Amino acid sequence: MLGEDFNLRHLRAFAAVCDQGGISAASDLVHLSQPAITQAISKLERLFETRLFQRSSKGMFPTEAALVLLGRTHRAFDFLASVTDLPGRRERVDPGFLSLVTSTQLRALIAVATHGNFSVAARALAIAQPSLHRAARDLEALAAQVFYLKSAKGIELTPAAEALARAAKLAFSELDQAIEEIAEVNGEKAGTLRIGSLPLSLSAILPDALNQITAQRPALRVSVMDAPFAELLYALRNGEIDILLGALRDPDPAPDVVQEPLFDDRLCVVCRPGHPLLTEREPDLERLASYPWVVARGKTPTRAHFDRFFASVQSLERGPTVESNSLVMVRRILQGSNKLSMISLNQAREHLEAGTLGRVAIDLRDSPRRIGLTHRQNWQPTRAQSAFLEIIRKVARALPDDQAL
Repeated sequence: MLGEDFNLRHLRAFAAVCDQGGISAASDLVHLSQPAITQAISKLERLFETRLFQRSSKGMFPTEAALVLLGRTHRAFDFLASVTDLPGRRERVDPGFLSLVTSTQLRALIAVATHGNFSVAARALAIAQPSLHRAARDLEALAAQVFYLKSAKGIELTPAAEALARAAKLAFSELDQAIEEIAEVNGEKAGTLRIGSLPLSLSAILPDALNQITAQRPALRVSVMDAPFAELLYALRNGEIDILLGALRDPDPAPDVVQEPLFDDRLCVVCRPGHPLLTEREPDLERLASYPWVVARGKTPTRAHFDRFFASVQSLERGPTVESNSLVMVRRILQGSNKLSMISLNQAREHLEAGTLGRVAIDLRDSPRRIGLTHRQNWQPTRAQSAFLEIIRKVARALPDDQAL
């Protein structure tokens, strides 16, 4: 079961019973009959395989599992409600439609947003194309505005539809969290970690942290997404990952994320063992520039510093250059040639200590880079995720004194 599989009407009824203290009062609020609300709660209890209410002559009292579900349900509906009040947006969603929207309609919206085509979206959801098209158009009619526009690339979403799709992803993510937390209440130490990782965290702290958390929680499911920063930030803000580890940005990369520094990192120039430059002390820029390089690709902090460092010698012939963000690739290329590379000291440390790479004696005049974690501003981690955060902080503090904060 996933968060996107829930019947939103059942969740509205459940939340109303909790908030109003009984089925009778909830019935007036959500405009459902008392038998319908009773049936909705029964279905939720069967899904979670746990009791949500203690029933007595004095009323219905939510269990611990129900309180967990209530908190996540409120957060999920708050995300959906947020699209009705977006500053600076002329297209606004009518708040009244939120009481009628269904998970099926929201899944259709997300699929169209992802694939840009009704037919492809239908195949992705394993449903008939007419069914998906009907759900997508019903949502559009419910909101009383245009959501889908035809373009040369396929189907594009209007700004209001994009906002609703993002809110739906975050809402479904909250319900995923509810499933895990209720399982924990019932004694199951499982959970899910969805981590976005930039190259530095992969080599510096993430492997140790994952070994420790999976030793504590053998049933934990871990997914590590390795991609460029812009792609990981998009995934984070849309609820597709929960934590992003790597070099922090200044200023903050988005208004709805929080950055937490873990340690400082510096750059260094590395080469193969026995490289001619290893016998030289402080080779000058021209000497360094005369060698071919393996450099970071894309708009990364390392590449930006490399370009600034050699800005005054751009006219010199430096030989063929290879671009790669793979440490394995960089290391293998260096070991078979006289090429140089500018990489993170933490990435290089293990190989420098083992003697499989050498460090050129050069001051790169770089400022320390803050390495840390980024998460959504309003993110509420599960117990498993909180345990991982404690571990990753502990691993960072255990780094050598010249690196740890």
